[in-house]
Amino acid sequence: MKFGILKDIKNGEYRVVATPAEVNIIKGDGHEVYVAKGAGYKAGFDDEEYAAAGATLIDTNEEIWEKCDMVAKVKEIEPEEYDLLREDQILFCCVHPAAHKEEVDKLLEKKIIAFAAEDSHRYGSPNCEAAGKAGAFMGLWAMMSNNGGSGKFVNGLGGAPGVRALVCGCGVVGSAAIETLMNMGATVTATATNVGTLRRVEDRYDGKVNTMISNRFNLEKVLPETDLVLNCVRWPKDATEYMIDRKMVASMKRGSVICDISNDYGCIETFHETTHDDPIYVEEGVVHYCVSNIPGAIAGSASVAYAASLLPHFRSLLNKGVAGACIADGFLRRSMVTYKGYLTHEETSGIQDRPWVRPETILGIENEKLDSAPPNTVTRSDNFYDEFK
Repeated sequence: MKFGILKDIKNGEYRVVATPAEVNIIKGDGHEVYVAKGAGYKAGFDDEEYAAAGATLIDTNEEIWEKCDMVAKVKEIEPEEYDLLREDQILFCCVHPAAHKEEVDKLLEKKIIAFAAEDSHRYGSPNCEAAGKAGAFMGLWAMMSNNGGSGKFVNGLGGAPGVRALVCGCGVVGSAAIETLMNMGATVTATATNVGTLRRVEDRYDGKVNTMISNRFNLEKVLPETDLVLNCVRWPKDATEYMIDRKMVASMKRGSVICDISNDYGCIETFHETTHDDPIYVEEGVVHYCVSNIPGAIAGSASVAYAASLLPHFRSLLNKGVAGACIADGFLRRSMVTYKGYLTHEETSGIQDRPWVRPETILGIENEKLDSAPPNTVTRSDNFYDEFK
């Protein structure tokens, strides 16, 4: 097959979805690999390295879209890329389909076989780890006086106490944020809805991390004494209440910081997405850092870790075909968003109230011995296409 590596075009996105190491392995499997010139430059990988690994360098993304059977990139498809999609083409990238109806419309219209990278990770995405670690660093940066913050230093100075940080959510993102903050000497409180999760955090740090159940009462109590909030919660897209509303934000001290790593609208009322070019704003006296692609700031490390984690998926799709790959890996199967004009993503069906079909049904593999995987979210839908009811 012809496999294409696109240069990401999202503002402030410097990662690349495959490094020369992955190119060399895929080339060794007998496939043709095409790389857009400059795709890995900001992550530290020159075109010459890709060529030495066996890739054919292509001048533009447009040529990659036109030439390749399967294409991959890091972030979502941008509107200017919609018309480049080709029928039956395999696309692997972050999609976040439940939140991007227009993008899903185009994937369906163009009859693309699309996989959402964010749903495909058996052990959690390296990008989540990168977001948590870099997000903690960026939150501390936003607290600097020159950024409008209170000017507190993370582990304090002689006679001056350090930062009191609140990490909301203890999944891959939150755990990574806690690790960075603890290593830098902050006083950390972690919140989650599961006491077992909080016990694991306590055990890992020998009780040095304060823990509390996440609910409105506890958050209202702790926010006025918090210098830095890191939101690492994957907020339900159909939620009707904020986790932190405007009144709660206003209760925080002037110059404190909210770093919204998760970037989900509806979680923090004062949130709006920002970019690396213009990352911060102030609401209710609180500095907000809300960049949607924080890992792009550590593109070198993030690209190496991310590409290594995705290589098995790339090889499986290229070597076994879509059906074979989906039989072998339930996490890949659950990440299928669209298949030749059909929606195959349950969460998107439930959130957007549109019909869907299970991937195993549309692929005709229901009677195969399928690798299992848990659903990617709690959202369920029985809104099936008529022909698949």
